[in-house]
Amino acid sequence: MESYQFINEKNLDQFNQMISAKTRNGFIITEHNEKLPYVVLSKEKTAINHFLHFFITCLTLGLWAIVWIYLSITLSRKKNILLAVDEDGNLFEDKCLSKEN
Repeated sequence: MESYQFINEKNLDQFNQMISAKTRNGFIITEHNEKLPYVVLSKEKTAINHFLHFFITCLTLGLWAIVWIYLSITLSRKKNILLAVDEDGNLFEDKCLSKEN
């Protein structure tokens, strides 16, 4: 079972395009395997300027708080994702669980 017939040129090109799109969005490759085509990418959490968001929330009489809460939840976590090609040759992306520090 050393040969993997499900990988063809088209799938490999799409796989590489997905990787380059994710790296343009700030993800870093943490693990890469050429034999079984998969890549684990991670993106560090982003710092939020809470003073600025508090100021905008006060100016908008609290309406900006919805945006502030959303940004605080989504940007304050480290993200790990898995990009791979399955047995049928389909590309997929999945969230990876990571150990919280």
